[in-house]
Amino acid sequence: MIPFNNLGFIFKHFGSIIYSKDILEDLSLFLQDFKGCERILDIGAGTGVMSEFAYKCNDKLKLIALDPSKGMLKYAPLYLETHIATAEDLPFEAESFDAVLMGESLHHFQSPELAFKEVVRVLKKDARLFIYDFDPSTFLGNSIYMMEKLLGEPANFYEPYALKKILEAHGFCVNITHHKWRYTLSASL
Repeated sequence: MIPFNNLGFIFKHFGSIIYSKDILEDLSLFLQDFKGCERILDIGAGTGVMSEFAYKCNDKLKLIALDPSKGMLKYAPLYLETHIATAEDLPFEAESFDAVLMGESLHHFQSPELAFKEVVRVLKKDARLFIYDFDPSTFLGNSIYMMEKLLGEPANFYEPYALKKILEAHGFCVNITHHKWRYTLSASL
């Protein structure tokens, strides 16, 4: 398994490199209708890279970062509320968030199906979900999948349309944007 607990410093200083301009534009569009008082949960936040981008889009959002690795969260910005937990067992009350973000984290979940049930549970009605991940049907996406499998990670990578069907079964309306070997998914309940 990847020793995330010992990699916080590296992710903090180099993690943002993998977020292309297109991905950040999609996140900005996703957040454009938020007024500023909304509660946003970043699941698998690591050092809070995606939350930092969200903060730059709207610094009035209430951003909550969740990750199972204390060693990653200790590098999160101080304006983030942080929680050590997994996506499969969210320590929050039902209907407590306006949106959930997952930036390159879904493929690390032990049980994505259980995580999706938890996401639906903690989202308010008419809430939204933003996912950024690698497309395993592409050469580079498949290469990352193979590397993570070799490292002992769960490697739960989804082709965009397969993930769309799963989320639709949970009640989401889903839009996908392709970015070569990556994609973003914006969904609403």
